[in-house]
Amino acid sequence: VEKRKKLEKTMKLSFTLIASTLVSSAAFNSAPTAFTPSARVLSRSSKSLVSLEGSRRSQKYITRSKWAEARMGESPASESGLMTNDDGLKYVKLVKGDSSAEVYLFGGVVTSYKDAEGTEFIAVRPDAKMDGSKPISGGLSHCWPQFGPGEIQQHGFARNVDWTVKSMSDSELVLEMAPSDYTKAMWDKEFLCTFSVNLEDDKLATKMLVDNKGEESFDFQAALHSYFTVSSLDKLEITGSFEGKEFLNKMAGGDDGEMQTEDRSAITITEEYDRVYTGVNDPVLKDAGTGKTLSVLNTAGYEDTVLWNPYGSEAMGYNNFVCVESAKFTPVTLEGGQSWTGDMALKPEKL
Repeated sequence: VEKRKKLEKTMKLSFTLIASTLVSSAAFNSAPTAFTPSARVLSRSSKSLVSLEGSRRSQKYITRSKWAEARMGESPASESGLMTNDDGLKYVKLVKGDSSAEVYLFGGVVTSYKDAEGTEFIAVRPDAKMDGSKPISGGLSHCWPQFGPGEIQQHGFARNVDWTVKSMSDSELVLEMAPSDYTKAMWDKEFLCTFSVNLEDDKLATKMLVDNKGEESFDFQAALHSYFTVSSLDKLEITGSFEGKEFLNKMAGGDDGEMQTEDRSAITITEEYDRVYTGVNDPVLKDAGTGKTLSVLNTAGYEDTVLWNPYGSEAMGYNNFVCVESAKFTPVTLEGGQSWTGDMALKPEKL
């Protein structure tokens, strides 16, 4: 009798665990819910709100898990060529030996660079939209012809228009962006932008070429809003010619920020960052977690460095990336028929 009671108790516990697992599995595999204004009002009851928040947490968990698996679980090398992601956006995969890179036509943005050992150096945020509904939050994102807020939309338009393929091979890609009705409506200038990506044996080289195709001059700013993957912020330091340089700290001093002087030779991120270091263009990321460094080689055009991190934002995945942006903060005046070049390469090495 005693053995039978223990057996019945064990079976009840097993059935409870199985039922709980099935409920959790259903929650994790349900499709994302579309929310309308009326649905949001109806969800204000306590039971609906608990159900809604549980669903959101489940979907966020799935999304971030799939994002991490996709970023870290792929083999280093695979076939090159023009491809389409699950959301219908086209991208080009470049391959050279065991290293690879991916470049989306939407925004002309490099979203992946892996060395021959399969280490990923470029980050895409877990909350990024990869369907073309908004600029991709991550990668080597173009800020052109404007950096930050100004007369036209934030960071300009280069990051949210389709670039066209001028030429491509297994390891090289050349994209072009020309004026369209969309760009002319906000910035009516005669320009041609050419962005080249070259996957070399030991580095990823990029070139941004701006041509003034008209007779009148125009002014512009240029930057690569570069997101770099890190193992965690507490294992990262950024070195370069920072010490003694003035920088604009946008997180201090009100709306206009505050000019400060850097007294460190190695930068660590322990708070929210939005800093513009003018005259610094030689940053090196040193990641003790991966045992590797990444040198950002700005050899033409880009004279400044911007450091940005939304410290504390779990939704953005703040602890696994840092933006170390190659920028030309002071506007460039380009006369008719002239051109400007921004050269930036990424060179990984052992720490």
